[in-house]
Amino acid sequence: MAEGGPSLTIAYCTQCNWLLRSAWMAQEVLSTFSLEIGAVTLLPGTGGIFEIHLDGELVWERKRDGGFPDVKQLKQLVRDRIDPDRDLGHIDRASGNSPEIS
Repeated sequence: MAEGGPSLTIAYCTQCNWLLRSAWMAQEVLSTFSLEIGAVTLLPGTGGIFEIHLDGELVWERKRDGGFPDVKQLKQLVRDRIDPDRDLGHIDRASGNSPEIS
């Protein structure tokens, strides 16, 4: 199913040494959406760029959105666009809240 699926592009600043951050985020998306995602591309740039596009739509921009997304945010952004009904398990649970045991 992945062939022809959505394409994620992470544009990152080489001057800022954001390659490892970008590669880690790409790995997380590929691990979670291995059957749904068609491609993940890392696009080197300069000038403090850090942008994430899904099928050409800007879903995260470091300057606009105030920094970098955490992996939870990134996975939710991707999920909301490619498979809104999918449960991401613990990522979708409120942090610090554990179910009560009776």
